[in-house]
Amino acid sequence: MGAAVTGTALKVDAHHHVWDLSVRDQDWITGPELAPLRRNFGIADLEPEARAAGVTRTVLVQTITVAEETPEFLALAEESELIGGVVGWTDLTSPEVADELARLRELPGGRYLKGIRHQVQGEPDPEWLLREDVRRGLAAVAAAGLVHDLVVLPHQLPACVKAAEHHPGLTFVLDHLGKPPIASGEREPWTTDIRAFAALPNTVCKLSGMVTEADLKGWRASDLEPYADTVLDFFGPGRIMFGSDWPVCTLAASYAEVAHTTSLLTEKLSESEREEVFAGTATRVYRL
Repeated sequence: MGAAVTGTALKVDAHHHVWDLSVRDQDWITGPELAPLRRNFGIADLEPEARAAGVTRTVLVQTITVAEETPEFLALAEESELIGGVVGWTDLTSPEVADELARLRELPGGRYLKGIRHQVQGEPDPEWLLREDVRRGLAAVAAAGLVHDLVVLPHQLPACVKAAEHHPGLTFVLDHLGKPPIASGEREPWTTDIRAFAALPNTVCKLSGMVTEADLKGWRASDLEPYADTVLDFFGPGRIMFGSDWPVCTLAASYAEVAHTTSLLTEKLSESEREEVFAGTATRVYRL
């Protein structure tokens, strides 16, 4: 299966991870379904696959809520020719969040810090984003000129809408389309909530993470198409960016298969629109 996106001169993978289990555990990798991920995944593993797909720059995204991870990722970006930006983690509820963001910026590779993400999907409160202490943290992220990546479940999307309304000066990047229930084929209330989120000008969506929300063993591009079409329609190509979600994607597809499938899902777009999805949007939003 070919991986290249025809005619696009520059491609950015706006979402991938790395981890080294000898440095620290990834405690979310549990159970037999996730067992293939219980090994080390590094930039040296990603680079040949990304290059083969025509990717020249990437955005490395946090995986766990451990403060030490972000400085490590920034140092890794400083050493890598592939990583163009880092979306890290810091405690948004801390009164010192603004100072911590400034400290991260001063570290080796600090110039690569482009955004902050928290595992909102794991918070039991569906309105966690609307807590006063979190709102203070989000304001600090905006003041620092960073973006906020959202990893949420569909029932948390209404809070994402309110958060984006409360912080018009902060760009909210929705990871993995908000994790719609692709495996079941259900579309509501995800579609209604995505429409409301996309209606706000400070929102962006990653065309990522779809293969692992589908049937892991038997998915087809046609299963993903209604969801991809929805976000492309609501956000427009200028607010959509490609992300592989490597290595999590390998539970369902290789890097090449993800790149090729995303190419198929965007083949109805014009060449300039595809340029936005595969390079322009991420370059602007993350200031690569």
